[in-house]
Amino acid sequence: MVEDQVDVLAQREGMVAKLHADIGSRVRKGDLLAQLDDRQLVSDRAALEAKVKSTQAEAQNWEAEIKVLQSDLERDEQMFKDSLITAKQVEHSRYKVIGAQFQLEREHQNLANARATLQSLQLEMEKTRILAPFNGVVARRYVRQGQKLSVNDRVFWVTATAPINVQFTLPEMFVGRIKPGQQISVVAPSSPGKTHSATISRVSPVVDPSSGTIEVLARLADPGEDLKPGMTVTVRVNK
Repeated sequence: MVEDQVDVLAQREGMVAKLHADIGSRVRKGDLLAQLDDRQLVSDRAALEAKVKSTQAEAQNWEAEIKVLQSDLERDEQMFKDSLITAKQVEHSRYKVIGAQFQLEREHQNLANARATLQSLQLEMEKTRILAPFNGVVARRYVRQGQKLSVNDRVFWVTATAPINVQFTLPEMFVGRIKPGQQISVVAPSSPGKTHSATISRVSPVVDPSSGTIEVLARLADPGEDLKPGMTVTVRVNK
């Protein structure tokens, strides 16, 4: 057995546009295994990016407008002090500044909403890329190109190839006699004359009362080509 074995699932609905891996393909973490059709999402993203730019430009326009209106207000306030205009005219200029500030705040909120929507869409686009979760090999492919997937449909089964562990049980007479760090021998049924060395990494602290056994886990130093994940092997332990 290996520590990393997992079914890679679809995170969103969609059609399989292209397969980038098949059974036996060796992959590294993050490699693209399959691509779902993302044309609609790409189009939506382009529209949202344009909206973000236009909203940002509108906010900048209002910022410039506020500076102009603020300058006008300061001028009117000075003219009022010099008794050149009425208080009503000054108040009118002040209302213009306040109204422009409200417009700017609205555009800032629109910009924040547009950016949040764009980020959410980007996350959905990332879900169209089915990636390898770790280094390993594709053991199974469950889909074909052009197939429609639903959320949580299985797409690939990816398994690591190293390190390989051996899990087995021993009679309870071995309690206290087998410990982590000890060496054992492992033999594959396909190569009965070839022995592999493994190191005990974990020993169960309890005895299974139904079978009178303890569970042991060992890690192979060099599995070679004749030992594969999931294979049944013979374990030899020195008494």
